[in-house]
Amino acid sequence: MFKKPVILLITLLSLFSTVFSAQAQLLDPVKWSFSAKKTGDQSAELVLSATIEKKWHLYSQFLPEGGPIPTSFKFDKAPFYSLKGNVEEKSKPEEAFDKNFDMTLKYFENKAVFVQKIEVKSDGVVKGMLEFMVCDDKQCLPPTEVPFEFKLSGFGAPAENSPSTSSPTSSVSDTASSVVQVATSNDSSTSSTVDKPTTATPEAPAVAASDKANSAEEKGMLGFLLTAFLYGLAAVMTPCVFPMLPMTVTFFIKQSGSKAQAMKKALCFGASIIGIYALIGLIFGLLALGADFGNWLSTHWIPNVLFFLIFIVFGASFLGMFEITLPHKFVNSVDQKSDMKSLAGIFFMAFTLVLVSFSCTGPVVGTLLIQAVGGEMLKPMLGLSAFGLGLAGPFMLFAAFPGWLTNLPKSGGWLNSVKVVLGFLEIAFAFKFLSTADQVYHWGILDREVYLAIWIVSFSLMGLYLLGKLKFSHDSDLPYLSVPRLGLAMVAFTFVVYLIPGLFGAPLKALSGYLPPQSTLDFDLTKGIGTTTAPSSDLEGQKVKFADLLPPFPHQLKGFYDYKEALAHSKKTGKPIFIDFTGHGCVNCREMEANVWSDPEVLKRLQNDFILLAQYVDDKTELPESEWYTSKFDGQVKKTIGKQNADFQITRFNANAQPYYVIMDGNGNQIGPSHAYDKNVASFIQFLDQGKARFQSAK
Repeated sequence: MFKKPVILLITLLSLFSTVFSAQAQLLDPVKWSFSAKKTGDQSAELVLSATIEKKWHLYSQFLPEGGPIPTSFKFDKAPFYSLKGNVEEKSKPEEAFDKNFDMTLKYFENKAVFVQKIEVKSDGVVKGMLEFMVCDDKQCLPPTEVPFEFKLSGFGAPAENSPSTSSPTSSVSDTASSVVQVATSNDSSTSSTVDKPTTATPEAPAVAASDKANSAEEKGMLGFLLTAFLYGLAAVMTPCVFPMLPMTVTFFIKQSGSKAQAMKKALCFGASIIGIYALIGLIFGLLALGADFGNWLSTHWIPNVLFFLIFIVFGASFLGMFEITLPHKFVNSVDQKSDMKSLAGIFFMAFTLVLVSFSCTGPVVGTLLIQAVGGEMLKPMLGLSAFGLGLAGPFMLFAAFPGWLTNLPKSGGWLNSVKVVLGFLEIAFAFKFLSTADQVYHWGILDREVYLAIWIVSFSLMGLYLLGKLKFSHDSDLPYLSVPRLGLAMVAFTFVVYLIPGLFGAPLKALSGYLPPQSTLDFDLTKGIGTTTAPSSDLEGQKVKFADLLPPFPHQLKGFYDYKEALAHSKKTGKPIFIDFTGHGCVNCREMEANVWSDPEVLKRLQNDFILLAQYVDDKTELPESEWYTSKFDGQVKKTIGKQNADFQITRFNANAQPYYVIMDGNGNQIGPSHAYDKNVASFIQFLDQGKARFQSAK
C-alpha cells in the first residue's frame, strides 16, 4: 500500500533541495565574421558580416543625433593599403519608430553585411576595431567593441615597414564572437565620466567559454522542466488530488460510449489542465518581465517575508490546524458548468480539479514560479506546463488502461500522513526565504546555528511522527509500523544526524547553498583546521572598506569589497584581481565556495596569487549621497552597494547573474575569458592559471 507514495515522497524531498538555483546569463546576441575578397590586381573588398539573434536589432551607421550609438568602423593606418570611400551597408536596413529612444531609426534584423573597398599595394594584415549597439523591445545592451583583422595575400611582397604577415593572426574566415567585454562602466564612483579600458582580443578559450555557458543554460532549462514534471507527478499523491483519480477516470468510462471516447475525453481533460497551468505561467511571466523584477523578488525583504509567511501558513494547514480552500461560491459556480457533453464542460471539469487541489498544489506552483523568475516570459509558462503534464498524465494514462485502477492503493490515513510530512517540509523550507532577507538587510535574526536548530527540530519531529510518536487531529490510528514508513523515519533522522555537526562548524557541503554563511556561526570549532596554508597576510593591519558590514571571505581568505581599493592594492603588490560577483541569497555562489574554493589547490592560488574582490549585487545598504551616481546603462540613480555592483557587472561584462568570476589587472583591464557556475575543480584551476599567466605575460 505504501510503496508508491513512499517513492514519490522521497522524490519530492530530494526535489525541494533544488529551489532557487540560478545560473549566469551572458548577453551575446550578435556574432561577427570577417572575410576578404580580391576584386582586382590592386583592389579588394573587406566584408564584415553580423548574425543577429531573433528579437534583437543592430543599428545602422546612419542615425540622428541623440539616439543610440551607431555602428562604426575604424581601420588602422598602414602603408600597404588605402581606403576607397566609406563602409557601405550591403544589407538594406529597416526603418521604424524605436520606443527605446522615442525616434525613427534605421536598424538590421537577423543579418547585416558591411563592405569596405580598399586599394592594396602589397600583402599585409589590415587591422581595426568596430563598435556597435543592439537592442530588443525591452532593453539595450551597452556599446560593444570588437577587434578585427584581414590577412591579404597575392598582392606582392610586403613593404619593409608594413606589418608582417608571418605574425600570429587569425584567419579572416574565422568567426569572432562579440563576447568582447563592454568597456563602458561606472566603477562605483561619484564621477560621471566613463572609463574605457582596453580589452583583450577574444581568443579561442573565450568563445569556448561562451559556448559552454550556452550549453549549461540549455541543460539548466531541461533540468527545470524535468523538476516541474516530477513535482506534478508528486502532487498526484496528495490528499487533494489522489482521491479524484479513480473517481474521475471511472466517470470518463461510464459517461462514454466506448473506450475510444473515454480516452478522447481524458485527453481533452488533461490538455485543459496543462493549458490552465500554462496560462497561469504566462500571466506571471508577463508581470515578471525584466531582470530587475527577478532581482527584487529574490532579494527584497517584502516578497521574501511574504513567501515565508505563506509557506508557514500552508505548513500549518498541512499539519491540520485549518483547511485552506478557495471561496466555495466560486468553486461551485465553476463546477456547475462542468459536464461530459461538450469540450467546454470538460474544460470546466479540469478547472474544478485545479481549484479543488489548490491547497495541496499551491506551494509547489509558487515554488516553480519563483524558480522561473529572471526576466524570461516563457520560462514560467513552460515550467507550469510541465507541472500540468505531470499532474494530468496519470488521469490520461489510467483512462487508457482502466484495469490499472485495481492496483492503486485505497484512499485512507496514509494520504493524511503524506500531507503532514509535506507540512514539515513547508515549514522547514520557509526559513530559506527569511534567511535571504536577513542576510541582505543584515538583520542578524537567523544566524547559521539558529537556522540549523530550526531544521534539526523540524526534521526530528517529522521522524517522530513517522514512527507514530506524534499524532495530529486528522490522523488515523496506527496499529503497526510499516517497513516503508520506518525507512522514511530513518531518512529523516539520518538527515538530522548530518545537520548536528554543522552547529559546531562542519561545512555541510551538500547544503552549502541553502544555509546562512559559515561566518555567521558564533561557535566554530573548525577555524584554522583543514587550511593548507596560513591566511594571506597582505591585508594585515589594513582597514578594508565595508569589511565590518559584509560577510568575511570563506575559508579565512582576505580581500576587498571596493573596486578602487582593489585596483590600488593590485598596483602596489603586482598581483591580478580576482573579482567575485556574488550575492547574499545566491545558492550557487555558496556551492562554489564550499565545493570548489575549498579545494587545496584552488585555495592556495586564491590566497597567494590574487587580490580578491567580492562584489555583492543584492546588498541593500544605502551609501552616502555623495557616492550616488546615475547609470549610463538604464539612467537610474544607483544608491546602494548592491545596485552599484550589479550595474558594474551588467555594463562592464554583459552578465546579470551570479556567481560570475573575472580576472583583471591593476588598470581595470580584463584578462582572458570570464568564468561562471561550474563545480568542476579542474576547470576552475585552469581559469585561474590562465589568468595568472596572461597577467605575467602582459607585465
